Amino acid sequence: MNRPHRIATSLLLLMIAAGAGAAPAPAQPSTHVPAAFSDSGRAARVAALLPEIDKMYADLAAAQHLPGLVYGVVMDGKLVHVRSIGHANIERKIAASAATPFRIASMTKSFAAMAALHLRDAGKLRLDDPVANFLPELKGVRLPTADSPVLTVRHLMTMSTGLPEDNPWGDRQMAVDNKALAELVAGGLSFSNAPGVSFEYSNLGYILLGKIVTNVSGMRFQDYITKHILRPLGMNDTVWEYADVPRDKFALGYLWDRGGWLAEPVLHDGDGAAMGGLITTMDDFARYVAFHLDAWPARDGADNGPLRRATVREMHQPQVFASFAPKALLSDDKTANPRVGFYGYGLTWSRDSQDVVTVGHSGGLPGYGSQYRFAPDHGIGVIAFTNLRYGPVYNPTSKVLALLIEKARLQARTILPSPVLLARHQQVAQLIQSWDETLGTTIAAENFFMDRSREDWIAEARKQLAPIGKIRSIGPVKPENQLRGRFDVVGENGTREVFFTLTPEREPKLQQLHVMEPKKH
Repeated sequence: MNRPHRIATSLLLLMIAAGAGAAPAPAQPSTHVPAAFSDSGRAARVAALLPEIDKMYADLAAAQHLPGLVYGVVMDGKLVHVRSIGHANIERKIAASAATPFRIASMTKSFAAMAALHLRDAGKLRLDDPVANFLPELKGVRLPTADSPVLTVRHLMTMSTGLPEDNPWGDRQMAVDNKALAELVAGGLSFSNAPGVSFEYSNLGYILLGKIVTNVSGMRFQDYITKHILRPLGMNDTVWEYADVPRDKFALGYLWDRGGWLAEPVLHDGDGAAMGGLITTMDDFARYVAFHLDAWPARDGADNGPLRRATVREMHQPQVFASFAPKALLSDDKTANPRVGFYGYGLTWSRDSQDVVTVGHSGGLPGYGSQYRFAPDHGIGVIAFTNLRYGPVYNPTSKVLALLIEKARLQARTILPSPVLLARHQQVAQLIQSWDETLGTTIAAENFFMDRSREDWIAEARKQLAPIGKIRSIGPVKPENQLRGRFDVVGENGTREVFFTLTPEREPKLQQLHVMEPKKH
């Protein structure tokens, strides 16, 4: 090594050593102000729509020959409305109710994903770990192309394994045992795509995810989910084996055939049940939906689980593109409302042209159909269970949620300003009128007067403000987030809107400013 390189290396080592010994910066007190609902009449408007919802489900049950149907609305942490139609068991004339246990099919998948994330948070696995690390039988499986990436836990969770869509074959694999699964995998698998290329619905992928939870935790995934998720949430009537449910309570599955209902054979719990084996009640599942909704918004305060709120919100994020519906409509069935869909972690995610995000999952098995959708930003969700083969509650339940949001005019939580945004709002309002040098030096970031000179800023501000005449008032800040917002400057002859955004420094400063005519709505 030559002398200049030795000097540079020595200086670098000294800097690293000095940094290692330096006292850490003091923790910054939290100033985050979580968004909140500001409309006190939202619950009453939802309640006013419930008769219409009841009629929609009653019409659905009659038109589709649903033996039994239970549906509910969860809002602000509570099951605010629940109704049941028909029978859990036709032969024994047992009425369906909010306490009736239904098999919820693929709605189970989010529980398997949640278990994997619970293990991830405990440091037991990583989402980008190869699946073969946990399932040795996969080591000999040939992927579809020589350049395929390693199959990972994340691929299983996001339905991007490259395995083919496997309905309805996968629906019959619930009771399979681990020995048979190992033999199936070791015998070789067929792929429709390389892993990581696209979304394709795979029950087998979630069966393998369940096996990973079993192998990593050292207990059956059913027991792990029950211990770490179901019981902590108070879901005490949720089970895996239908034989554990009293016969006079269980919703027996049916097929409508030739003008009558035929009882479907019920599959026992098995090592494939992560794809759809959970049995639950409306009362119990409402707790689960409320838990998902309670993860929003991000905030300080107790975070008691069973999963961290941040992990639950992570489940709700879009991961793999799944669909685009350019001809989708609002709940009036007339107005265009295109939407895009993704798959997350055991959950589907969609955003429509009204900027409404919904999350949830459907379920279908011989004998059962189910759906739940919730809108995290709006604090509301809808759930439906039926005991008919692939009972078509899917689109109707999504439509009910849309109707509640649209007709009840539910707004997303209002973004509230942080203390620093409020302080900068007043200072920016003063700056654009006075251009006081001391004030500018105090609140402006280093780029501000580099990007445009003080003289240019003064000229631009005068140009924009002169037409409105003498300034009469400064409007309140309208936050876009904790460090960005807008406010109106009201003059005797008009109004100007001011946009400003702050830096990510410990003491956020003004980095960008625009004075413009107000937006036309």
